[in-house]
Amino acid sequence: MTEALIHNTTAENPGDTAATEAQPATSSVAQVPADSPLSSGDIEAAVHAIADRSRDAARRMAMANRAWKDRALRNVGAALEENTGAILTANAMDVAAGKANGTSAAMLDRLTLTETRISGLVAALENLANLPDPVGNVVRGQTLPNGLRLRQVNVPMGVVAAIYEARPNVTVDIAGLALKSGNAVILRGGTAAQATNEVLVRVLREALESVGLPADAVQTVDQYGRAGANVLMKARGRVDVLIPRGGRELIQTVVVNSAVPVIETGEGNVHIFIDESASEDMAVEILLNAKTQRPSVCNTVETLLVHSGSPVLPAVAAALRQAGVRLHADERVRAALPASIESEPATEEDWGTEYMDLDLAVAMVDSLDEAVQHIRTWSTGHTEAILTNDLRNAERFIAEVDSAAVIVNASTRFTDGGELGLGAEVGISTQKLHARGPMGLTELTTTKWIVQGEGQVRG
Repeated sequence: MTEALIHNTTAENPGDTAATEAQPATSSVAQVPADSPLSSGDIEAAVHAIADRSRDAARRMAMANRAWKDRALRNVGAALEENTGAILTANAMDVAAGKANGTSAAMLDRLTLTETRISGLVAALENLANLPDPVGNVVRGQTLPNGLRLRQVNVPMGVVAAIYEARPNVTVDIAGLALKSGNAVILRGGTAAQATNEVLVRVLREALESVGLPADAVQTVDQYGRAGANVLMKARGRVDVLIPRGGRELIQTVVVNSAVPVIETGEGNVHIFIDESASEDMAVEILLNAKTQRPSVCNTVETLLVHSGSPVLPAVAAALRQAGVRLHADERVRAALPASIESEPATEEDWGTEYMDLDLAVAMVDSLDEAVQHIRTWSTGHTEAILTNDLRNAERFIAEVDSAAVIVNASTRFTDGGELGLGAEVGISTQKLHARGPMGLTELTTTKWIVQGEGQVRG
């Protein structure tokens, strides 16, 4: 189906009537003082009102054609660059508060924005603008013997809510993906990044208004704290889908308590298996990248499995130690390492830990079967990799490992929406329904069946 047919009710010029119908009087986000006497009923009513405005905005976003949405994305990017100073000032406040509260180094890394990281967000928005619009894409179609013409097409989800923690970059990523896919989004970015997110949401809303799209396509419930997040989780019928992104505790809280359908993103207990045929140079380079490039993110390797017949363990371990990685090794690995390479005994807990830091669990296995069994026991279903020069082992690993991403001879850091050509990602889904792996534009759409006839009736 052509874009013109799908979006034939959309004004191309933001100055047209369809583009300039009633807009909110202001794009600022109302803040509730910390000592606000709001009751739970008041908060519920306020969050429901936000969701209802999001539904109105979603209906308008669903009619916006690609050119209009792409113009909005580029305006958001320009606004981020223009407001870099204000964003960094707010972020510095959040980071200082985090340090004062004893926030971990890994979480502080996720919380911190820099000019380089903001430039990366702007580049991601440009990448999104250059990608095809998923809305209106024909998934399949046919003409039945009775003459009925069928098409199944991608359409926006509607109102997408996201609950995440200490990741202001996610505010921009999710908003950008939601806008390009024709959705409205409600954000709960957490207390740790509240000052940064307040500025980012204001910038996003103003950029939307500047091209005649509804500011209410991007809203937040941060001003209502955890109580607002709890109401959001129960807003079934007002919110179409809820996506949690963060640590295990946050994700499980949303999965267990939400009445809104949830797409579950997962923690990354990521494994790399080095089989006996893998080359030393490749193993060293990949392990250093997968563990040390940015250890606080979910696609960082957390467990290394090494075949007992592989000669590369000493070189890999030495390189990791030189890079500051703490090795939590089983007895066989410790026995195989030279005394000059420090390690500490691994415990049962290490195999199930997502460190998000410069720590790595290391175990020795005697076969591919043993490696796969270890992964099946401890994996969170995020990403697993094999380093090998044996094609049969690679094919077996691909077939037998059941994770959202399976990688052969490359770093696990590639499990990322931007790296895989999706422009950005909402999160990395570790479930098996609807979306799995990095969630980009298509994953924020559902489908609609269009049936066209000429008077046919069912016999």
